[in-house]
Amino acid sequence: MTTNTAESQPLRSWLLLGFLSLVWGSSFILIKKGLVVFSPGEVGAYRIVSAAAVLLPLSLPRIARLNRKQIGNLMAVGLVGSFLPAFLFAKAQTQLSSSITGVLNALTPLFVVLIGALFFKAKITLRNGLGLLIAFVGVIILISVKEGSSLSSLSSINSYAFLVILATICYGINLNIIKHWFEALKPVEITAISLLLALPVALGYLISQTDFIPKLLYQEGAPLAAGYLTILGVLGTAVSLIVFNGLVKIASPVFASTVTYLIPIVAIAWGVLDGEVLLSGHFIGMIAVITGVWIGNRKKRKKVIPATSSNV
Repeated sequence: MTTNTAESQPLRSWLLLGFLSLVWGSSFILIKKGLVVFSPGEVGAYRIVSAAAVLLPLSLPRIARLNRKQIGNLMAVGLVGSFLPAFLFAKAQTQLSSSITGVLNALTPLFVVLIGALFFKAKITLRNGLGLLIAFVGVIILISVKEGSSLSSLSSINSYAFLVILATICYGINLNIIKHWFEALKPVEITAISLLLALPVALGYLISQTDFIPKLLYQEGAPLAAGYLTILGVLGTAVSLIVFNGLVKIASPVFASTVTYLIPIVAIAWGVLDGEVLLSGHFIGMIAVITGVWIGNRKKRKKVIPATSSNV
């Protein structure tokens, strides 16, 4: 019985990893499709609303168990870890391709390490530092490449890339907060309740400060664009979170983290299929970013000590 379970885990783990890579890697093309009709603010707010709404069965029964401090901290998690990045990614993709955005998103693990070292007394290794340096060079290349311009031209830098970098910094802060402040809560509970707390802000903004509802009712193509954003919120945030935590349980955090390297591949594939133009400099920058993330996030293998050894 145990043997069969152990044998079935690798296939199940790979299937879950493939699902997450496909869904999260598709997030950037879904944002792009939503921006055809809706403004960046509308895209970001509706993404939070749809994600929070589908998690209401998980969040509502649990929020009553929390004290005031926990609720305040979870509000910070909802705003920093979900609300702000949703707006930043949407705004960035008004001037950035979904392919480039997907690659820049891969910087998240490195900012987790860097922010942990700066503010949470975590250790940063030489490998982490080398990874950061290589990824940084890749980012400079990516944001400098434009058709007909040289890599060294600072005037060619696309400043909207810094919005994506700021979003990954938000993710880095958020993950460190979760790690150090919420040891007693499960990750699914943290995300569901934090989104619930961000829901009034997102919904209030969407209804009172935007033309989302008139567009949805009267503008051509709006229902389809809203459908893309619903998939983004429901699958890309709510369902994927549950799947990710399930993957960590049956496999390992290290195996689950490999999704970081697969997301850019899916994002690039969608971008190419959608007609996005990628120059040779883009590919050089992409390789540098992914290599840097891989080096900086790679764990040193521990030597296995035989059970018969005198070392206990």
